[in-house]
Amino acid sequence: MKIGFIGLGLIGGSIARAVRHFYPESEILASSRTRATLEQAVRDGVINRIPDDIDEDFGSCDYIFLCAPVSSNAEYLKKLKPVIAPSCIITDVGSTKSDIHARVAKLDMEANFIGGHPMAGSEKTGYANSKRILIENAYYVITPTQKVPQDAVKQYQDFVKSLKALPLVMDFKTHDYVTAGISHLPHIIASSLVNLIRESDTEDEIMKLVAAGGFKDITRIASSSPEMWEQICMTNRENISSILETYIKSLTRIRQQLDHAEANAVYQLFETSREYRNSLPQKGSGPLQRIYEIYCDMVDEVGGIATLATILASNQISLKNIGIVHSREFIEAVLRIEFYDEQAMKQAAELLRKYHYVIYER
Repeated sequence: MKIGFIGLGLIGGSIARAVRHFYPESEILASSRTRATLEQAVRDGVINRIPDDIDEDFGSCDYIFLCAPVSSNAEYLKKLKPVIAPSCIITDVGSTKSDIHARVAKLDMEANFIGGHPMAGSEKTGYANSKRILIENAYYVITPTQKVPQDAVKQYQDFVKSLKALPLVMDFKTHDYVTAGISHLPHIIASSLVNLIRESDTEDEIMKLVAAGGFKDITRIASSSPEMWEQICMTNRENISSILETYIKSLTRIRQQLDHAEANAVYQLFETSREYRNSLPQKGSGPLQRIYEIYCDMVDEVGGIATLATILASNQISLKNIGIVHSREFIEAVLRIEFYDEQAMKQAAELLRKYHYVIYER
């Protein structure tokens, strides 16, 4: 299999790493505006080589991933059109789909295009932060055109699944409406909230000093790439504007309820949101792989985590992940420990309780 990447940032780099891991014999080539990134990827063994340009070298690719900024991908389509093979599938990884689908249709390339959106990421950007497991167990939305062969769609679904992601096929218009609500609007809210606190703070910045816990949790995504989010908002303006208008009306209604001391209405705000929030898919439901984890109170002292890890290791219990929980507002403990299976999780909980650790199972 021969796969091309145009752009090799966080998402492109992570997909390339996954391809290299699961298809070690595949030939991977990549082009990017940053030469140093490509050279590092070659040294890492992620890609095989660096073409001089978007030319015939990409013509024999089975798949070509467009991982450049959204506004740049359309220009690459023009370069690819005269060189790709009839069986080649071009895909992208953008958070909006309407714009790229319109460009594909205008260039009469619909028979070779399947839109893609791996719903995974980080506030950190660039190839240096890419990880093979970034898309693992994450929904990977696929938006095929009407003209692409169904066999190609099925093969691409299987390919995505083989990278341990969870393919989800939908119409590109539905995708943009859905992501406007569950992804794009929250980023706007987080960023506007951070700016509100910045502008409303006291002269000695008391708000900034005590900002922690819930505030940091709900505004974490405000640290994402400004360039990327500018382009996302510009290519999904209508959907974001529509749902933002609805949100503004809801905020106005809440303000009026507060002004009129409508206690029951305020209670209902928190009650209905809590019920809906608690009904969201839990870990291990549907196609999502269950996560086996416990939480543990941990005294803030030198060697505390090392001692706990040693107890588990000496009893042949393997850890999948371990880390400090930075917010204690909704989680009772400060140390999160993840295991590979349920048996290891239960053994660890029982063992640590014998050593007088306070354990919480969720």
